[in-house]
Amino acid sequence: MGLEHTIARLLTWGTYLGVALLAIGVLGMLAVGISPLEPAWPPFDLGAIPGELLALRPIGFLWAGLLVVIATPPARVAAALFGYARSGQHTMAAISAAILVVIGTAVVLGAGLD
Repeated sequence: MGLEHTIARLLTWGTYLGVALLAIGVLGMLAVGISPLEPAWPPFDLGAIPGELLALRPIGFLWAGLLVVIATPPARVAAALFGYARSGQHTMAAISAAILVVIGTAVVLGAGLD
């Protein structure tokens, strides 16, 4: 299986998983009578997501779905980095690494805006 095929599968399954988690969250909200358009949401807490999922609370599925959707593109870049490095394409591996550094820097700087 080639690198492009592996990356395509990663993007496809990441998208499927993210959308499925979001759909479960929205359906769960509707089932308990919460409008998905309500403005009052609990703040994001990464540590609370596993507990919310285990308790089958809709907010856990929504946060997990959003995380998967957000993490899928950087995961694609990371897969490309490892694929390029393994195949000896050092220039492309370096470009992929630089892209990951930019994404990581943006996440760190964005987290400081709270």
